[in-house]
Amino acid sequence: MIDKKSLLNIKHSTKKENINTKKERVKSKKEKKFKIHDEREHLNIVFIGHVDAGKSTLSGQILLQTGQVDSRTIEKYEKEAKDKNRESWWIAYIMDTSEEERLKGKTVECGRAHFETKRKRYTILDAPGHRNYVPHMLSGASQADVACLIVSARSGEFEAGFTRGGQTCEHAQIANTLGIKHLILVINKMDSCNWSERRYNEIINKMKPFLKSCGYKWNSIKHVPVSSQKGINVLKPFTNECSWYDQGTFLNVLDDLKKIRRDKRSFLRIPVMDKYRDLGMMMAIGKVESNFIQVGENIICMPNGECAEVCKLLVDDEQVKIADTGENVVVGLKGILEKDIFSGSVLCDLENPCPKAIIIQSQIQILQLMPHKPLFSIGYQAILHIHNLTIEVYTLKKQYFN
Repeated sequence: MIDKKSLLNIKHSTKKENINTKKERVKSKKEKKFKIHDEREHLNIVFIGHVDAGKSTLSGQILLQTGQVDSRTIEKYEKEAKDKNRESWWIAYIMDTSEEERLKGKTVECGRAHFETKRKRYTILDAPGHRNYVPHMLSGASQADVACLIVSARSGEFEAGFTRGGQTCEHAQIANTLGIKHLILVINKMDSCNWSERRYNEIINKMKPFLKSCGYKWNSIKHVPVSSQKGINVLKPFTNECSWYDQGTFLNVLDDLKKIRRDKRSFLRIPVMDKYRDLGMMMAIGKVESNFIQVGENIICMPNGECAEVCKLLVDDEQVKIADTGENVVVGLKGILEKDIFSGSVLCDLENPCPKAIIIQSQIQILQLMPHKPLFSIGYQAILHIHNLTIEVYTLKKQYFN
């Protein structure tokens, strides 16, 4: 039995330890040897929503209108789409690069591209909309700062995504669960209903209570009508198409978002999304979740605990000396073997690596059971997603927690 005096002493010592830990953190914080390559804010945007809502087409249209795609590439994609009798799909080919995606007309893996405006820099994460590829959608959403929920205004298409089993609802819930607090609702294919204000308001009125039930604050959600196929209200404003809307283009809405708070005080953490070898050097792809990383420093790769030297940094395919918090970065590592780094690894400060866990005790909140797995009982096969790590869950006996 612990008396009140002992309990107060424990609380006081715990508080003192926390203060000392904060002081050590400030002392051990590394100094920036190099200047940031670009002072503009960098945002990671994931495009989510039901299959065929127009996510890849909108992504491709943004890259077209911001000058990221040259005329020769455009001609190539137009010819390829025409040969496949899919002339209207050529814009989506900018993001859907694999042959499987182009034949099916469905995004399979999370596409990645970047563009910039005068005020900000952006990385697009084009997530697949089909329910079979939810794990790929999760890998993209786990890196995002902002989620753009794309819904189709075409008759029947919005209803298909919004009803039970539709990916509009599931993706919105996943985005909020992953901690994405900034959401933009994009009403696409508005040209199919002749830019009807009635149809627009109908979709908004159905989405509002649902998104509020997911945990979003409706006043913070921006909603924009666009036509990604025709490129209307993406970069350039309306001319005569939509007289009732005056809230700015899609890129205006992105530029006007409040600056996102970054974790610059904690220790370095970069969850690894993928890896490859380039001229004998291990290249790790990830997002700088906290602090910063610079060329020449030593890091440790957890959970294997192997050390390596940072020899190269790439941000938006451009070689830089330093990558700040929030940047999508490719890290060139020297002195580490390919087997010691994998998707789900975390690059950390050498002196302050992240702790390892063997057993995780968790609570589960069931939002909705899928039609193909209608029962939740003992033996249910679940999959755990933590940042870029995907792993099957094994239930342990109760004795492990005694």
